[in-house]
Formats: sequence, structure tokens, C-alpha cells
Amino acid sequence: MLLRIASVSAIVLSTITIPAVAASADVVDAMSRDFGITQAEALNRVRAEKVALKIAPAAEQAAASAYGGSWYADGKLQVAVTDPARVDAVRATGAQPVLRTKSLASLNAVKSRIDGLSKAGAVPEGVAGWRVDVQRGAVVVDAQPGTDVSSLPKDVVVNTAGVQKPQTYAAGTVGGDPFYTGNVRCSIGFSVHGGYVTAGHCNVGAWNVYGWDRSWQGEFVGSSFPGNDHGWVRTGGGWWNVPVVLGWGQTSDALVRGSWEAPPGTSVCRSGSTTHWHCGVIQGRNETVNYQQGAVYEMVGTSVCAEGGDSGGSFITGDQAQGVTSGGYGNCSSGGRTWFQPVNEILRTYGLTLLTA
Repeated sequence: MLLRIASVSAIVLSTITIPAVAASADVVDAMSRDFGITQAEALNRVRAEKVALKIAPAAEQAAASAYGGSWYADGKLQVAVTDPARVDAVRATGAQPVLRTKSLASLNAVKSRIDGLSKAGAVPEGVAGWRVDVQRGAVVVDAQPGTDVSSLPKDVVVNTAGVQKPQTYAAGTVGGDPFYTGNVRCSIGFSVHGGYVTAGHCNVGAWNVYGWDRSWQGEFVGSSFPGNDHGWVRTGGGWWNVPVVLGWGQTSDALVRGSWEAPPGTSVCRSGSTTHWHCGVIQGRNETVNYQQGAVYEMVGTSVCAEGGDSGGSFITGDQAQGVTSGGYGNCSSGGRTWFQPVNEILRTYGLTLLTA
């Protein structure tokens, strides 16, 4: 594995030139394939999304207490505002203001009420998750058809279309994949100084972690699941870390340069040890996912597919780390929905620093 990493890293760090738009030709190819758009359209999207990511904090500040959330659509950052007096200030940041009746704070308050019910064990079994949908300006509850949701707050929107019960994406041991702990195979997320971050449910209590060649790679220093789904591994045994996301031969390996948080509507790609590289869009932030093991909060929902063994793997937009794969439903043949735990939350929780190029 060390030889494999050294070889890949040397190629990536010495020969790849990241363009100003922070996307290689292969990444553009992958987006073109998965979105069904031309390469020129994919490149334009990357450029526009890079702008949206960087103006998002200023736009939120300009909206102040009238902030209703932000998302990417029609080539621009869209920002919901509840006070017409804040429209010009938001527009001055380069974002497109959209008047709404509910602030993000009020929507989050409704979601927090459901989170409270979940912690008390009072959420119906058929509820797959819930989220603040800033594009709709509502709290959406995903429930399997026939589920009685009368115990939930009345001011929610219930969605039953295509809802399935989510599951985590760990898998039994299979040779030749990134890391193992106990009898579980998972995927590396992002390198940090001293190790890497991944999904918390990948720690099955064994704590020691082994690489694809079964040599000792390190140990879990911390992990949390459910409630959260994050953990970090301190590496040792001669292993080292590089700011790279593997492209698996489908695309060039991607360098990681930061962790700007992408709003809903933004494209995102995932790298995992089972299904490798796939792209889609961020559909919502601050979602709660109701796994069989318990609810996980503050997740990000996407249209990207994933399968068993992809857990812990990287979600990245351009060159910006987004999070680590948690779970979902469906597969990469028929499609599905996958959630990730935001990487910035993991860094804050454990006091880590992302390794960047």
C-alpha cells in the first residue's frame, strides 16, 4: 500500500496542474457524463459554483436576521430573505435575492422540535429523515407511504414519493480496498495533519485500522455514531497522508485545497472504494437521517449514488472538501440518495486541520 500511495502521490503532486477554475479535464468529463451536459457547460458550472461558494458567507451576512438560506440555481447563488429592506444588500454581494416568508432560524426551530422527538424515541418508524429545504422554504419530512405522521409538527411538508429507509454503507471485508476495522471495510475520507477522517460507524469497536494490504495503518482516536457519523484515524506504521482524493482511473486524482461549504444545488462528486467516482448535486443541508441504529443530525443530502463499502469516502466540489459518506438508499445501477457528514464539523469536533495542497 505504501508503494501504491507513493506512486500515485508522486504523479498527482508533480504533474497535474489545477486550472483557475479548480477542476481538471477529467473531472469536467465526469460531470459531463453524470449530469448529461456538454463539457463546456460543465466547465461553466464549475466556474459559477466557485464564485457562489466564495460569496455565500458575505451574502448570509448581508441578509442578517432575514436570512432564509441559500442554494445554487440558474448559474448563481440564490439567497432567501424575509425582509425586502435587505434585498439590495444581498444583491450587492453578487447573489440573487429571493423573497420568502420564513427565516432559516424559524425553519431550523421546527426541525429542532422533530430532532427532540427523535431523541425521545417518538418519531414514527416509517420516517426516513427530515430536513430544512431552503429552496421550498419549508421543513420536509420524508416518510414511507402509509406512515402516521400525526405526532410531528403540523407545519411540515410530508414527502412520500420514492422514499426508502436509509442504511449505512459499510461492508464485509473484501480484499484490495482502502481500510478495514474488525470485519468491516470502509473508505478513507480526507487527510488531516496526523491521519484522516472517515465515517464513525466504520469503528465497530476494534479501534485498530488496517490498510488494503492488511498491514497496520493506525487506530481510531475518536468516533461517534449515531447522533453523528464521524471519526478520525491517527496513522502510523510508516503510512503517511496526502491531500488527494482518488479518481480510480475514471478521473484524475483531485487535490484538496480547502473546505468551503457548498450550498444546495451545487455539484458534488464522491470517491469510494466500492463504486469509485460518481457525481450529483447537493440537495439539502442540515438534514436528519433516521437509520435503524438511530438518527444522525446535521447531515447533507445528495443525489449521488453509493453502495456498501463506500462509507467514509470523500465528497468534494471542485477542490473543496465537503464531507464523508455516511449512508443512503439505492445503488449505482438504479440510482439513489446519499448523505454525508460535513467535514468542517468533523474538524471542529476533534480539533483537526485539513491537509491541503
